Amino acid sequence: MNVADSRQVSSALEQLNYQETDSAENADVVVLNTCVIRQSAEDSATGRISSLQGLKRKNPNMVINVMGCLVGVKGHQHLAERFPHVDVFSPPSDPGPLIAYLTQDESRALEEETTARRFAFMDEELPLPKNHSDQVTAYVHIVLGCSHACTYCIVPYRRGPERSRPVENIAMEVKSLVKQGVKEITLLGQIVDRYGVDLPQKPTLSSLLREVHDTPGLERLRFLTSHPNWMTNELLDTVAELPKVMPHIEVPIQSGDDEVLANMKRGYTTDEYRELIHRIRTRIPNVGIANDIIVGFPGETEEQFQHTYNILEELKLDVAHLARYSGRQGTVATRRMKDNVPEEEKWRRFRVLEELQKGIAAEINSRYEGKTVKVLFENKVRGRWRGRTPNNKLVFTETEQNLHGKVIPVTITWTGPWSMQGKVETRSKK
Repeated sequence: MNVADSRQVSSALEQLNYQETDSAENADVVVLNTCVIRQSAEDSATGRISSLQGLKRKNPNMVINVMGCLVGVKGHQHLAERFPHVDVFSPPSDPGPLIAYLTQDESRALEEETTARRFAFMDEELPLPKNHSDQVTAYVHIVLGCSHACTYCIVPYRRGPERSRPVENIAMEVKSLVKQGVKEITLLGQIVDRYGVDLPQKPTLSSLLREVHDTPGLERLRFLTSHPNWMTNELLDTVAELPKVMPHIEVPIQSGDDEVLANMKRGYTTDEYRELIHRIRTRIPNVGIANDIIVGFPGETEEQFQHTYNILEELKLDVAHLARYSGRQGTVATRRMKDNVPEEEKWRRFRVLEELQKGIAAEINSRYEGKTVKVLFENKVRGRWRGRTPNNKLVFTETEQNLHGKVIPVTITWTGPWSMQGKVETRSKK
């Protein structure tokens, strides 16, 4: 989400004739887009803000803008008092305050922060930033904020309640990006499956996928992140039916223990999650499934952790994004639960699951050796072309051909837990 927000800011600044520089020391404007999903991320952000004070002293005319979840949607007076060298504070997904400051549009700067104003920048056909003009993939917001409020999650407090963008505005942004050369679009929402529940016409994610699917020039379409309670059979069937929608689902379980799930306020049981994975695999051939897990949630016992280990071992999902629980001020978990799992124990549990998932991923990926898969190549990394399969497997290949933005068949010659290597089968066509 922050990647998409940063693209919007860069595009808006370039419309004011600013251009990117390679270091903060050379900048007239510095934008720090922040994340606070974990305490370590917030600490990193505040440390970087403090470090900019020296640059401000050297160059008093430098404009410093702090944006994103550190600022949030409920006011930033405490930040202004703590960091007086910062000129502008912008809520997530809102370049408006910065643009107003730079153009000295005081009426706009003082205007109440409304959803309509935040959406205004998203709904302009902004060109890609110059340094991203050859971008192959792009993220597009379809839902901002979240209203689910899992007990551990800070997002609803910082990004505000759930707001869906109108279908026509999303379609316009997708069309604009594809016209500029983007081949793959990922539709974003904190709970992406809930798209449209707050709109008058009640469009669904399924109907939105159908709306943008036939955009001329679009090669691939993805979405994330899903929630088990909102992943319908209609959506799964849409993924299976539409050829440009990739067979890749991100649907977090967070814990394999029912009591911990209840304490997290996730709204489903482990048996319901198992049934969902079965439905996904039954309805979508060759699907890749990614999962999120938090270890060390307040009160998590060794037995409860073992339940998580067991379900991960049982379901054998392609990817497991692992995180150690990090208490966030203002969340229900921080207010009502004691963070009683020691940090060293959180790390131990993290590493145990990491090792388990490494073996699972290696086993799954080994099945691709010798097979030919279609890969969309994005860029070159250390002399090798880097791309992804439809189910989001990372593939590297060495060739003298220019594979940028092309979908071509690749025969897999080596597999590991995190990536694969392959050989280009035929010369690509545009």
